[in-house]
Amino acid sequence: MAFKHVSLGRGKANIIHPLLNDTPVSNNSSLSPMVVSKKPIDLYNNIQISKILVHPIKSCRGISLQSCRYSPEGLEHDRRFCIIEAGSHQVITAREVSKMVMIIPRIKTDERSPHGGVLLISFPEDSGCESFSVPLYPVEEQWERLSDIALWRHEVDGFVCENQSSTGRSPSTILSEYFGRPVHLTVKGNKPRPCDPTVSFPNLKATALYQDGYPLLVLSEESIDVLHEEIRSRVGTQGIADEWSSQEFVIERFRPNIVLRGAGPFAEDNFEEINIGSDDDTEMIGEEQPGILLVSKCVRCLLPNVCPETGVRDKAVPYKVLMKFRIGLDHRNKMKPCVGCNGVPLGNGMIKVGDTVNVRRIIAA
Repeated sequence: MAFKHVSLGRGKANIIHPLLNDTPVSNNSSLSPMVVSKKPIDLYNNIQISKILVHPIKSCRGISLQSCRYSPEGLEHDRRFCIIEAGSHQVITAREVSKMVMIIPRIKTDERSPHGGVLLISFPEDSGCESFSVPLYPVEEQWERLSDIALWRHEVDGFVCENQSSTGRSPSTILSEYFGRPVHLTVKGNKPRPCDPTVSFPNLKATALYQDGYPLLVLSEESIDVLHEEIRSRVGTQGIADEWSSQEFVIERFRPNIVLRGAGPFAEDNFEEINIGSDDDTEMIGEEQPGILLVSKCVRCLLPNVCPETGVRDKAVPYKVLMKFRIGLDHRNKMKPCVGCNGVPLGNGMIKVGDTVNVRRIIAA
């Protein structure tokens, strides 16, 4: 068994990736009406990337990066690993085990290593669990392959991770102690895991790793600013504690990948395709980076109620607040709130904090 390194070079602009659609989305009459522009839409001309977040292990602590490569399956290293029940092979998330957010993964790359580097995993000091590391891209033939990992309605593949060192306890043993029941750490194999079609993209043929549904999540800072105001205005009602009068609501609770600044509150709801990189970059290299399709709104559960620093679940914030003003946005889940948009890259590229974000397609009113 071998894990292939995915090529993440630059791609041509406006190319529809074969895993997405056989034809450009603007020519598909079954899609939502949209405005298409080869140049940035002037209404949104001051947008930048303010934060890049990668979550190497699903539902565990995220990592803030200054730059990151991406492929059609998402940001490099994002959700390539997950933790599963040892018996049923069901993926475990912080929805059920909130202290997962206290597990801290760190990526240490090494181009000289056949594994591309290691993933370092550490735990809270009071957990009694020791740190360990596993190869980023393992090549050992003896790793056990699982083909029936249960993630929502899909069966996905993965390999049970072994320790980078030949000594010490196995990752499964250490994590099982932390969870209080038998679990495994797995890394995604090479079998494609399809994404579900959406209302706007009924012919979607994208693939993802261990993400809930789609390769990327895009969210704007201003959306969280509005949510923060809504929370403070409701302190003392709906079970919202007094501490929210001064406590900051951090965007990391929503576990986005690409955070925007300058778009305006919930402006991402209107975007159909964005392109990252300035006109100066395009002139210098003679090509644009591939676009990112925003294929659907992100329907929210109770996971953002979990504080990423403490693992404590709030009884009301933000879910009860979101139910007051963010429902009815998803055709299939009208009574569930939505925050952020699910994205699918159209090719390979590189993003960095401070990059210009150009809006190429918007949904017509």
